[in-house]
Amino acid sequence: MSEPVMRRTQSGLAPKQARKSALRVHSPLAKALSLCSVLSILAFAAAPLQAETSAAADAVYAIESPKAVHSLLLDVVNTGERLVAVGDRGHILYSNDQGQSWQQAKVPTRQMLTSLFFVDAQHGWVVGHDAQILATTDGGLTWTKQYEDLEREAPLLDVWFKDLETGYAVGAYGALLETTDGGQNWEDVSDRLDNEDAYHLNAITAVKDTGLFIVGELGGMFRSRDWGETWETVEDKPYEGSLFGALGTDEAGTLLVYGLRGHLFRSTDFGDSWQQISLNTPNNGPLEFGLADGTLLRDGSVAVVGHGGTVLRSNDHGQTFTLNNRPDRLSLAGVTALDNGNLILVGQGGVHLAASTGADLGQQ
Repeated sequence: MSEPVMRRTQSGLAPKQARKSALRVHSPLAKALSLCSVLSILAFAAAPLQAETSAAADAVYAIESPKAVHSLLLDVVNTGERLVAVGDRGHILYSNDQGQSWQQAKVPTRQMLTSLFFVDAQHGWVVGHDAQILATTDGGLTWTKQYEDLEREAPLLDVWFKDLETGYAVGAYGALLETTDGGQNWEDVSDRLDNEDAYHLNAITAVKDTGLFIVGELGGMFRSRDWGETWETVEDKPYEGSLFGALGTDEAGTLLVYGLRGHLFRSTDFGDSWQQISLNTPNNGPLEFGLADGTLLRDGSVAVVGHGGTVLRSNDHGQTFTLNNRPDRLSLAGVTALDNGNLILVGQGGVHLAASTGADLGQQ
């Protein structure tokens, strides 16, 4: 392992482990890098160009287009007041009418945005390529850039906030960033993890009444019982393939992790032990499409989406799932529920309105 080097971030000088070559990619990255070969190409093949042209990034805004609602989108949330979705080319869209129409927010980047998190109806954060972090204080209508690290030439892939002050972002090459002042300053705290090979970190989630959980490349898992201050490696991994998502249920200590080829696992003891959840397609055997994202919905049910138009629903805290593969077979990257129980799906082709099962409305 190379000796640590010093680099300057917006929070000052911080140690940083020398990064492996961008050619070392053991698996696709979550969300932005798992959505078909199109996203893999966008992720790293374009990285040198991003570095060369990013000098004027602060002055560049996402291009507003009526076609943005049909472009590649990677995440969506229901803030309680509106829907907000993010994706390619710096697109952030919002809907005030339960997904019937969408407007494009003014966003100070054209980089791909991979994930978003709202701590309440007004305050949210988005992460993306060039290790960018954007923030909103008005429910997603306007956004400001809080942080970027052009030297990384790699994306942040997920973000989570405990409250208005404390939050974490994870990403490629083992990136773990922390803020304790609402994002005004971000510190690289990657050395809190035992991840000296800098494997990609794909998702971070809260587990009810227990702590934080991170999953990533080659089945890597890390957990924190003190909500981010210290971390331990989960040694008893249920799977050696990449995990793209982690999701806490509404039961204490219980979470789901999922990834390549339809692998989905459930733990009721914060990762001490695991049960593989059987996912079978009608008349076609086990599900083999990768799973990209999941959401705990307000009624306590769980939705998980992925490649091949896969939509999974569980009403028993993730013990069992119903499965629907949408006929369009478009890869899905994000999901949330509307007030009436129907779903908003995002991914290839932009926004899709669906029934509670994931099927097209009117085709149940």
